[in-house]
Amino acid sequence: MFTELANNTFVQVIDKYHEIDSVDQPFENPFSANTIEHLLYRKCWIDTVQWHYEDIIRDPEIDPVGALKLKRQIDASNQDRTDMVEYIDSYFLDQYKDVATKSDATINSESPAWAIDRLSILALKIYHMQEEVNRTDASAEHKAACQKKLDVLLEQRVDLSTAIDQLLADIEVGNKYMKVYKQMKMYNDDELNPVLRGQK
Repeated sequence: MFTELANNTFVQVIDKYHEIDSVDQPFENPFSANTIEHLLYRKCWIDTVQWHYEDIIRDPEIDPVGALKLKRQIDASNQDRTDMVEYIDSYFLDQYKDVATKSDATINSESPAWAIDRLSILALKIYHMQEEVNRTDASAEHKAACQKKLDVLLEQRVDLSTAIDQLLADIEVGNKYMKVYKQMKMYNDDELNPVLRGQK
């Protein structure tokens, strides 16, 4: 199943990141370009770095200048995340381009890549909730509460993985079809953001 590959790749990424555990560490993709593994690895790396950006920026003692710089990094990361989703959808569009869509085929509420985006974030939630369960400095009550949350997250991963695999199977046989809309983000565009337009 596709999601077995995806989930294993996400675990590999998150474990690799935490060997150094720094948002400034160098990135190296172990997979060949033009493969789905390459795209999945890059996608989850972006998500993992951004996860930790979001932790850092919530520091109540953060230097305001540093916070502004970090906000710009988060903005850039969000754009990279969106771009990677579109690359992954392009991979599937190419993979299924020769499928004969059935006359009664239906469209899904989200594309495969946006569901995979949620699966990547879910892997991060699972990793960090497991950290809370394993904390030696936390109370028994805290660890028990986190274990309950972890159980839900693990169940959610099974359900989401099943749904993604079913969606891909339906697309492969023509029961569903892909229709991808580019994310028309306006705030990064010099022409569409009135503040940026006013700077020109």
